[in-house]
Amino acid sequence: MRIEEAFRTGLKMLEESAVPSARIAAEVLLMHTLACDRAYLYAHPERHLSEAEQAGYACCLQQRAGGKPTQYITGHQEFWGLDFRVTTEVLIPRPETEHVVERAVELGQAMAAERAPAIVDVGTGSGCIAVAASRELPRARVLGTDISEGALRVAAENARRLAPHARFCRCDLLAAVAGRSVDIVVSNPPYVPTTAAAGLQREIREHEPHQAVFAGPQGMEVYEALVPEAARVLRPGGWVVFELSYNTVERVRALFDERWSEVEVRPDLAGIPRVGSAQLRVMS
Repeated sequence: MRIEEAFRTGLKMLEESAVPSARIAAEVLLMHTLACDRAYLYAHPERHLSEAEQAGYACCLQQRAGGKPTQYITGHQEFWGLDFRVTTEVLIPRPETEHVVERAVELGQAMAAERAPAIVDVGTGSGCIAVAASRELPRARVLGTDISEGALRVAAENARRLAPHARFCRCDLLAAVAGRSVDIVVSNPPYVPTTAAAGLQREIREHEPHQAVFAGPQGMEVYEALVPEAARVLRPGGWVVFELSYNTVERVRALFDERWSEVEVRPDLAGIPRVGSAQLRVMS
């Protein structure tokens, strides 16, 4: 079977299985199987696949047609222009989360003139936020926390390749972080209500780690625990930066009491409220 034939066969299979973005998935899985880039696929359509390559591509297609996300099949996802290793232990990094990094880096750069900021990424998962922040703020002290040992192994692997100064710690939220020791708390927490599970894509519902997706019955449970924890660990004048879902914005905003100021919500490129931030007041 030639490359062009393999691609057409794969595309047809994925389209018949109602896989979203079937063309991209068929291409990516074929590139993964052949260990080549897209330019090679289209420059060598007549190249024949070996039996092992045909079997490998068929296996990838079967997994994708069955709902397994492409990123978990290939083990890779791009984020912040970097190649991250991903497994089923971690949430797949999304482009929208780059807006969270942008806000955290903006705040970190403003602090850097006075001191190297201390940043904690809560629920670090693949380490994508921690790694990106560490690369953009090379003087910063960046720590990622997670309750999942598997996720921390993935994060540490990514950091070794991409940002070796980032560190990781297993704990629930900020339990292992000392009070008044942090300048920025950043997080993409779980915020999907468990009651909304049936409405999710099967790729998310059946394959991504539930503890990284679902917060609890209301979808607010992690925010409600994290805001007071952030107030405990932040230095006066420090910041918290969260990823939000469209239906949690006002409820999250209401969590910030008189201890907080500069509460702000920024949209993503689609105009959807995506990033919340607030500053812990400097009390006189």
